[in-house]
Amino acid sequence: MQSSIKQWQDWIGGIAAQGKFVGTNRLGFEGKTLKPNQVISDGPYAEVKEMVGGYLLVKADGIDDAMKLAEACPILQIGGHVEVRNVIPMSR
Repeated sequence: MQSSIKQWQDWIGGIAAQGKFVGTNRLGFEGKTLKPNQVISDGPYAEVKEMVGGYLLVKADGIDDAMKLAEACPILQIGGHVEVRNVIPMSR
């Protein structure tokens, strides 16, 4: 477990050393889901085989730059994958 945590710390630390780290969090297992017509169900339970376990926000010069940062993500070593997306700011 300590080895796994160190891999994550090293990867995120490397991104931070480049001045590209913004923030990260793991997603919890508790929650509720709101669906159309005010239907509320318990839990953030995915109805697919895959689900998002966390996220990392980085400063990048585009998708290709972010993909380069993702190449060293420890999840890839255990068969996981990384989805890279842009963030669209919402105006107020």
